[in-house]
Amino acid sequence: MSPHNTGPRSALSATLLTLACLLTPCATLTTWATHTLTDTPRYVDTMAPLATNPAIREAVADAVQDEVVQTLSPQPAAATDNPLTPFIKDAVRSFTRTPAFRTAWTATNKAVHDALLHALHTDTPGPVTIDLAPVTAQVRAQLTADHMPYAHRIPVEHTEVAVVPEAEVAGLRRGFHMLDAAAFWLPLAAVVLAVTGTAVAACRRRALTATGLGTALGGALLAVAVAVGRRLTLADLPDRIHRPAAAAVYDALTATLRTASWLLLALGLTVALVSWLTGRREPPPSPTASAAPSRQPPATLPRP
Repeated sequence: MSPHNTGPRSALSATLLTLACLLTPCATLTTWATHTLTDTPRYVDTMAPLATNPAIREAVADAVQDEVVQTLSPQPAAATDNPLTPFIKDAVRSFTRTPAFRTAWTATNKAVHDALLHALHTDTPGPVTIDLAPVTAQVRAQLTADHMPYAHRIPVEHTEVAVVPEAEVAGLRRGFHMLDAAAFWLPLAAVVLAVTGTAVAACRRRALTATGLGTALGGALLAVAVAVGRRLTLADLPDRIHRPAAAAVYDALTATLRTASWLLLALGLTVALVSWLTGRREPPPSPTASAAPSRQPPATLPRP
């Protein structure tokens, strides 16, 4: 094939493969967000081990202590000097080490996740709220099973708690619908572009090598983005929130994404290496096979 014919094909192939490599980390990110964060059983299973994390238990103890003290002492000065504060915090800390706390932690996460999914999939106006009655019922059952005195007398009241303000629900819903659509189209577009770019390439082996290297680079950039996102997320948190607890939640939620980024890196490097080694093992074209056959002089008949 002449160089005039391979030039446009090479340019088109390079463009398609570049787009495919750029879309690969974006497709991985949207797929992770859609199929991991929006799946309630998977989300609950991811968050459940955090109930034994010391930073999580300390953050919960501080939050419950502040809420109880504020309820008992409406004025901030009185809340600070309340003699019951140490006893309340010790009691809450002791509770966070019990199976009942793990039950409450799992039930609360499931209730919050179910409420968020319901708000994202429906157009119900108002804030996103959860009912704490099922959580209280599960905690009471756990405490009763542990033979806690007077546990059966804990009242189970329907208490609505807002987890997302009404002003933020509409934007959250639009973002979810866009993410849901991108999770379907981005992986499909990346695959189609990669296959098409390899098919139209003048040298498919080189195109496959370039695709592998681009995929590896996309996986590395995705891993860097997860690390930078962790740093920015923790930096934006107010001082009153326990950053170790937030870091534990972030690491738990992005564990699958980090694994996917390293898999992209390993897969891309493997494909590029195999393609490169395959090209080196191919025998060079024989000069005699490629040369045009020379004409033999016509045979002359012997003279009589």
